[in-house]
Amino acid sequence: MNSSTFEVIEKIYKRTNDRDLKLLIHNPHNQLRNRTAILFFHGGSYVKSDRDYLAFKHHAELYASKGIVSICVDYRTANDTIGFSPLNAISDAQSAISFIRKHHMEFGINPNKVVMCGASSGGFTVLCSILSNEIKQLDAGSENTMPNAMIMFNPGVDGIEVINRLFPTLSDQAEKLSPLHNIKPKLPPLIWFIGTADVIYDSNVEFYKKWVDEGNQCDFFTYDAMPHGFFNYGQYGNKPFQMTNQKIEKFLHSLQFV
Repeated sequence: MNSSTFEVIEKIYKRTNDRDLKLLIHNPHNQLRNRTAILFFHGGSYVKSDRDYLAFKHHAELYASKGIVSICVDYRTANDTIGFSPLNAISDAQSAISFIRKHHMEFGINPNKVVMCGASSGGFTVLCSILSNEIKQLDAGSENTMPNAMIMFNPGVDGIEVINRLFPTLSDQAEKLSPLHNIKPKLPPLIWFIGTADVIYDSNVEFYKKWVDEGNQCDFFTYDAMPHGFFNYGQYGNKPFQMTNQKIEKFLHSLQFV
């Protein structure tokens, strides 16, 4: 990826009691004022891990080189917050998209072409931020927090399982925090990637069926014998990385986002 086609800008989008949260914005050098933005939410955030907001760095560089404002979102995780819960992450996701819409003129972004992309727990966070009515607009101000499209890589979807396993003190809110149990009509178009060897494959398929049954659009792609995280840069000689991004680009073209 040619980094000479974009600059990287760091912006604080939210100040919390724990720390300041940043956006790593890969801003194309083109002077267009009607550009698409993609916000990337990494996985591995609900347990202590080595994953952080740079996990989507190669994706962000790829799309910035194609003229898309590509943003790696730093949000609160189990790594850095005492007493962390998904509510922290969901609030941060809403704050991040709110910040981008509020400052869209500064970055030449069309506020009606904002895409949210999430992997694993990052996908769970994004889906909760738009589906869980009980917790919407936690900390987003007046800006619209609904994305115009979404990209999902093997997201967690069964909140009852996730919450009861990882956050039992929130078990009374598990169903409210479950994307699988809160699907409704008139939601943004979505592209989805999942490996058939992934432990959450069955719940992903169930989510997809419910999603389209409600009349929502979803381009759903499965990858035979592929495990969780197969799409990441550096995996399997980068073939899944290349294949999934080709499909994403076609999806964005179909929406006239590129």
